[in-house]
Parts: sequence; structure tokens; C-alpha cells
Amino acid sequence: MRKFYDALSDIHAIRGQIARGTEFRGYGPASIAATGVLALGIAAIEAWRFAAASIGMAVFLETWAAAAAVSVVFTGIETIVRARRVHRGFAQEMIQSAAEQFVPSLASGFLLAVVLLRFEPHTLWMLPGLWQLMFSLGVFASCRFLPRQMFVVGFWYLCTGLCCIAIGAAHALSPWAMGIPFGVGQLLVAGVLQFGYRSGDA
Repeated sequence: MRKFYDALSDIHAIRGQIARGTEFRGYGPASIAATGVLALGIAAIEAWRFAAASIGMAVFLETWAAAAAVSVVFTGIETIVRARRVHRGFAQEMIQSAAEQFVPSLASGFLLAVVLLRFEPHTLWMLPGLWQLMFSLGVFASCRFLPRQMFVVGFWYLCTGLCCIAIGAAHALSPWAMGIPFGVGQLLVAGVLQFGYRSGDA
């Protein structure tokens, strides 16, 4: 019986190694593009609301946190469905491998917001830029099993994050500081996923 469980463990390890070395095709360009459109739409609505009245940091953060949650759920559902279709028997391992690369950056961004909100609220103006920097790290970590053009997306988020921090607190609550980086960035991701795969059903 011991040998049986050892064999199962070895098989599981082999499947994990194969998954980590295989190009992941589970991300769907349609859902990713939809999140980009959502970000631009929210930015446009918030820009109109800011022009009409003053909106505090709490509302600003709540709006974008809700948008992020909707985007994660939407893309997560399509990723699971698509991975099961494309990768078949390796879908679970492929999804787990993809999550290991990207989830830490999302979790870090959430925890950073909580810590700043609780202990350093006067630094919250940096959150849009910091979120983009965190996101860029997740994209860079995922580049090894996605189309190589995804590196451009990571560089985009890196540059926009640094620019948001550089422009300072005066523009911290601008909805376009979130809308343009994430809207354009997600549309870039969708384009890479649609046209960047080397061969096969993308």
C-alpha cells in the first residue's frame, strides 16, 4: 500500500511539472477585454461624478475594489470553463499553476490597501500606482507560460504605476489614474491572448 501511495504522489508531481512547463491557454480574451471596457466605463462615470461633486477616498476605493471583484469572478469562471475544454485532463494542474503565479500579486495588493487604510491613511493616494506595480509583477511572473508578447503588458503596468506615483497626491483621486492603465492594459492582454499563441486553438 505504501508503494501505491508513493506511485500516486510521483504521478501527481509529474503532472504538476508538465503543467508548469506547458503554455496556459485557459485565459479567455473575451472576458479580459470585458474587464478593460469595464475599467474605462467606470472611469468615465467617476470622472462625471467628480466633476459634479467631491467624492472621498473611501468611495473611490470601494468602487474600484468592487470592479476588481467583479472582474476576478468573471474572468475566473471563463478561465475554469476554457481550461477544462482546452487542457482537458490537465485542467486542474494548469489552473493551479496559473494561480500560483498571479494570485500572490492580487492578494498583496488587497492586503496593502487594508494596511494603508488602517495605519497610514494619508498615503492612500499612492494605491492606484502601487496596485499597478503589483499587477505588473503578476504579469511578469506569468510570462513564462503565456505568449511572449505578454512582457509588453507587464512593462505597461510597470510604467503606468510609476507614473501614477510620480504625478503625486494632487491627482490621486483621478478616475483615469485607474481607468486608463487597467482599461488599456486589459485590452492589451486580450489582444495578446487572441493573436499571440504560437499554434493550435487559442
